[in-house]
Amino acid sequence: MGTEPRRNPRPTRITMTPGARRALAAASRLFYERGIHAVGVDLIAAEAGVTKKTLYDRFGSKEQIVVEYLADRDERWRAYVAEELARVEPGTVDRVLTVFDASRTWMTDSSPKGCSMVNAHAEISDPSHPAYAIITGQKQWMLALFTDLVRESAPDHPAADLARTLMLLHEGALVAHGLRIFPDPITHARDEARGLLTSVTP
Repeated sequence: MGTEPRRNPRPTRITMTPGARRALAAASRLFYERGIHAVGVDLIAAEAGVTKKTLYDRFGSKEQIVVEYLADRDERWRAYVAEELARVEPGTVDRVLTVFDASRTWMTDSSPKGCSMVNAHAEISDPSHPAYAIITGQKQWMLALFTDLVRESAPDHPAADLARTLMLLHEGALVAHGLRIFPDPITHARDEARGLLTSVTP
């Protein structure tokens, strides 16, 4: 019999002062553009216009800066999806497709180099890292979201299997977007999702 994967608790967050928010904004831009390992605390401090000591006083460690960077993006993404879903009638196929629409807008506006969580996972694969739970937690949340939306729109269809397929389409599209192998992969994934959903809904 299989067992549930072990889930690390989400790490503790810090209270953000205005100075810490400025430093986090600089770190977030640098981490996303250059990669987490490539960006040191010295560079973050210089870009934020603070001393390295101030940065450590605010965050304690580079690991905590990474935690705040990913947690902030995760929170903003979840809030954005919730806002977009609130505009759509519950129980419809359009609710699922709205997730793809939200991703396309988000990636165009905020993530031209691909999903920040996927990119971070390429550098942080150790479950003991405090940011690991944020990365995997977002993807677990996405799967749960698709499962709930499938149950709404196709209550007579096994939700788990279809939700996993939708998740694969969605996440594959995010990776393809970052790699720029072909144009508009998220719309392509959305069209495939519509076909799947249409085949199992009245």
